[in-house]
Amino acid sequence: GRPCAAATRCSSMAALARVPAAVMSYQVNPIGFVRSCFKEKFAIPRQPQLAPAARGVLELVPPFDRPEALQGLEQVSHVWLLFLFHQALEEQPRLKVRPPRLGGNRAIGVFASRATHRPNGIGQSVVRLDGIEPGRLLLSGIDLLDGTPVLDIKPYLPYVESLPEARGGFAPEAPTPRLRVVFLPEAAQALAGRSDGARLRALIADLLALDPRPAYVGEEHAGRVYGMRLYDFDLRFCIREGVAEVLSLREAS
Repeated sequence: GRPCAAATRCSSMAALARVPAAVMSYQVNPIGFVRSCFKEKFAIPRQPQLAPAARGVLELVPPFDRPEALQGLEQVSHVWLLFLFHQALEEQPRLKVRPPRLGGNRAIGVFASRATHRPNGIGQSVVRLDGIEPGRLLLSGIDLLDGTPVLDIKPYLPYVESLPEARGGFAPEAPTPRLRVVFLPEAAQALAGRSDGARLRALIADLLALDPRPAYVGEEHAGRVYGMRLYDFDLRFCIREGVAEVLSLREAS
């Protein structure tokens, strides 16, 4: 028959007691930090690759900034980043979370989600490797906050990590863009005056089309003005009747 819960707990505690103390208190140190286009958590895509124009730089720290640590990495197109959710670390672990994909009002087990509230604060993202410079990796398709500590880098291997038959639970496919994005004259003019305006326009369109507002926001908030910080500017926008209107881009104060 199936073992009772009490016996299972006793077995787990016995196994835990056999783990060396050094392992239980093992310390990890960042190998680098991400310099990201996202200066605040609001509007960061909830998964990597949802905004291909989202760029960042992983700045490595010694000794991992030496060329030998990166030798051979130029042969791959994408990498896994293991990182810390440094602004979501908690002393008490959460056993249940409310994913935005479920509307923010249905709780599931933390291990059935990719929520930022992790038992050890560890996240992982697969991002595009656009280039390698001395001590730096150029990345795109990121979903990481500026200053994110990175713990490790691993090459993405399609033959073992692309599994067409895999099931995604409550998120079986990529979210469908919900909003049409329109740039009003002031915002369009500000973008036209920047050398990177076309790329920024694509980034803003990717972010707003997915509706970055909290999942619980309803139509009663239609027309409310929202703001987010990207790179060196503050973006203002509003959403009504299925349209995200980009109002302005102004230099960050």
